Amino acid sequence: MQLSTEILTLRLAETFVISRESRDEEEVVQVELRHGGLVGHGEAAPLDRYEETPSAAVAFLEGPGAAAVGDDPFALETIEVRLGETPGHNAAKAALDGALHDLQGKLLGVPVWRLLGLPRVGPPTSRTVWLGDPDDMARRADKAAARFGRLKLKLGGGDGLDVERVRAVRGVTDLPLMVDINEWWSLEEALDALPQLAELGVEYCEQPLKAGDESGRTLKERSPLPIYVDEDCHRLDSVAACAEIAHGINIKLAKSGGIREAIRMVHAARALGLGVMLGCMIESGLGIAAGCAVAPLCDHVDLDGNLLLTEDPWPGVVFGDGVQVPSEEPGLGVHARG
Repeated sequence: MQLSTEILTLRLAETFVISRESRDEEEVVQVELRHGGLVGHGEAAPLDRYEETPSAAVAFLEGPGAAAVGDDPFALETIEVRLGETPGHNAAKAALDGALHDLQGKLLGVPVWRLLGLPRVGPPTSRTVWLGDPDDMARRADKAAARFGRLKLKLGGGDGLDVERVRAVRGVTDLPLMVDINEWWSLEEALDALPQLAELGVEYCEQPLKAGDESGRTLKERSPLPIYVDEDCHRLDSVAACAEIAHGINIKLAKSGGIREAIRMVHAARALGLGVMLGCMIESGLGIAAGCAVAPLCDHVDLDGNLLLTEDPWPGVVFGDGVQVPSEEPGLGVHARG
């Protein structure tokens, strides 16, 4: 198989703000695998938060990644073992995993979700309402409520107004709400805010404490809301530890290394009695299509990354009635625009 890469800049329709950063664009790395006259495509969304960059992803893909793929696109176990000889680079590995699944589907003439033996349609996706002042978040939530059936509110403003943000949103919509703190609360702040959020009908809280915070066990015991962890949960080997501090995990392909590891994480979480959420980064439809293949296994879905862009360069995933629906075409079913 022949491998090539390209760095692509995705432009956001509006500035995306969370507790630790804001941005107007995101660089992703796209990979092509050519075999037997067909091309498989995948996408990496590396983040500095995980000490991964687009340039490092390209170097990995064109070095160890290219050496690992061999000539058989169905030899996923062997390829994965080879890739595992180089630690880290999970976003790059996810891109390669996506390209291999895309290529397999095209070679067999079936969509990836059918290749995996899963239903086509998963749960509805939430819409992310990024961090702002209470009135601004309420305005954007009201606008999003016309198209989405669930809202995920980014909190962690550090100004004592997080509960007011949720109260303002609840004032304009009765849609199911969940909140994502992105590691910004202390245990004391969480124990103060969570009972108030429960009264406002919030369904669960994502990553309230900094990853690795030892007080996570205490918070799990005392929280009136289910706690889901994101930054604490990366690959299969982190799931068991997450069960000690949370009621559920947030799986992202860019953290897990791709579809195969994500599926293993789902089954491990189920065995431990954990809920499962599937999230995403800022990604094009190419990255979201890979996530859609796994979505039917999950309880909650947050796959709106491509819907935040000024224009999706990889259309094919169809958003309707609040659900991201993958294509019925072979592979991931998306095509580069223009």
